[in-house]
Amino acid sequence: MLDVLSGFVSELRAAGIPVSLTEHLDAAEAMRHVPLEDREALKYALGASLVKSSSHWHAFETAFEVYFSLRGPEYTIDENSAGKANEEKGKTSGDSGRQGSGRGGGSGQEAMTPEELAELLYKALLGSNDSMITAVARHAVARFAGMEAGRPVGGTYYLYRTLRNLDLDGVMQRLMEQARTGAIAAPGKGDAEGSGSSGLTGLEERLVRDEYQSRIDKLRQEIENEIRRRLVADRGSEALAKSLRKPLPEDIDFMHATRDELVALRGALQPLSRKLAVRLARKRRHGRKGPLDFRSTVRHSLSTGGVPVDPRFKYPRPSKPEIIVIADISGSVASFARFTLHLVHAIASQFSKVRSFVFIDGIDEVTRFFEGTDDPAEAVHRINTEADVIWVDGHSDYGHALTVFWERWGEEINAKSSVLLLGDARNNYHASHSWVVKEIQKKARHVYWLNPEPRGYWDSGDSIVGEYAIHCDDVVECRTLRQLERFVGELA
Repeated sequence: MLDVLSGFVSELRAAGIPVSLTEHLDAAEAMRHVPLEDREALKYALGASLVKSSSHWHAFETAFEVYFSLRGPEYTIDENSAGKANEEKGKTSGDSGRQGSGRGGGSGQEAMTPEELAELLYKALLGSNDSMITAVARHAVARFAGMEAGRPVGGTYYLYRTLRNLDLDGVMQRLMEQARTGAIAAPGKGDAEGSGSSGLTGLEERLVRDEYQSRIDKLRQEIENEIRRRLVADRGSEALAKSLRKPLPEDIDFMHATRDELVALRGALQPLSRKLAVRLARKRRHGRKGPLDFRSTVRHSLSTGGVPVDPRFKYPRPSKPEIIVIADISGSVASFARFTLHLVHAIASQFSKVRSFVFIDGIDEVTRFFEGTDDPAEAVHRINTEADVIWVDGHSDYGHALTVFWERWGEEINAKSSVLLLGDARNNYHASHSWVVKEIQKKARHVYWLNPEPRGYWDSGDSIVGEYAIHCDDVVECRTLRQLERFVGELA
């Protein structure tokens, strides 16, 4: 079991979840105090020991289901179970049932015909029988998934094949028709009331549908678990965990995030900004000691007979930088710009001043949207709808946008200003006007360029980041929330 726990911890680390040696030892100690046969108790005991962020819980659950999945010979994938998918290709249900029983080697599930399995599924969902739902899931995977030993096919394909043959939409329609006619008691209604009713009100029908849908979702989850157990038995925990591994919210690529991943990113951003603000405040408050303050040391040594027992130092007083953000909000880099603006303004208290500008081919200052609001997300939404960033055709023109910025606001840059330029520098073959960045660098404290594209893509096609890079203090690849957090932390 300790070997399984070590592999589990290694997988969590590979997925990006930080697990220290002390937490690993705590998890091993926790396993001594929970019954190992109780998977739920074991799961939450390990979660309490190893998981520190709610955004990491999904990755933890996936790894747990792999490394602590149920084991046994009934989950072994063999050639007989793989042959069940052939029933879809023209065989009659009676013949397929007899063939399944002939090849099954003593397993009762293979003797069940598709019609019998469909009826068992209907009864399981009708009565919300958990044990029957589990049995249906096991039978369905064995018959319809067509899993083959050693075959490099992901679990998603097996899940699709199984659900397609179960026809859950048809089962739902049958259940709803029976509930509407009163042939069965609707969930949540007594038998007498349900059997005598000739129909359902709109609210009742919605509640009934939601209840049946939750039972179908439970069946789907059981099927996923069954497929996962069989894959673990066939390929091993490490191989399967690697194929199921998904990035944590802080490691999701801004430019290629799906809709669900963007939601996860938004959820991780607020707690990240709070943590970063606290860390920066502590860093500034407990800065390293400065040079020895000789006069103060001598003065305080008089109370100890002239012995400098308590040396005094000149503590540095780091000034808060002034931040000017100039962000491209066109196309695929828009998500990156939104998250950066959100994070910078969420920790604005750590800077003396924050000013924000956004552009496509025109440029507009959007600092006003962040003033008077406690929610940076609301300000970012207003930027998307109200900012005046179109000059001609709405295609990125870094040269024109930077030139307008210099003409209108260039005089306001000073030696305390740190300028952040956000974008992929894909300029649609317009003039770069890189001299603007050169002039900004002369007046500003620092000039940084944050590029959400991988370094291998820089200066390819219409990217001209190299022309701007020579006038910047640093050009940083910044594709994930983790990289953005690291950069902002060092900046402040």
